[in-house]
Amino acid sequence: MIRVWQGDITTLDVDAIVNAANASLLGGGGVDGAIHRAAGPGLLAECRTLGGCPTGEARITGGHKLKARHVIHTVGPVWKGGDAGEAELLASAYRNSLALAREHGLTSIAFPAISTGIYGFPADQAARIAATTIRDHGDGLTVTLVAFDSATAQLLAEALS
Repeated sequence: MIRVWQGDITTLDVDAIVNAANASLLGGGGVDGAIHRAAGPGLLAECRTLGGCPTGEARITGGHKLKARHVIHTVGPVWKGGDAGEAELLASAYRNSLALAREHGLTSIAFPAISTGIYGFPADQAARIAATTIRDHGDGLTVTLVAFDSATAQLLAEALS
């Protein structure tokens, strides 16, 4: 099952929320900063032990002070115009996050709109990649696509229909 929900990803009670992280995994702006603030200093301490994460890959930590029991950190691509493998890297970030969830026996996962903020990935293209990748690789998982605003929620809903 895939659903779209508009709101604050840090408040969701799911097995894992996905953090649109930077390669250091040590916090940043946007959803990354919000997740680190809500989870508390234990998340940063745990992330320091992971040694970072390459673009398109994913790592898992505990949820610390979040309702979510885990945080899956994935690094989406920076948009460079569309000819630098960005679409495949974004699909890989979703695929690897879903695979980690299954490897750890999780059943529910929530994704933000990866790479669409400061990384500049066009939101409509990113929504289509997210919807397609989750449909193809999300078997057995309950997936929530989290939109921060109504425009993103609409793009995600259209991509799923």
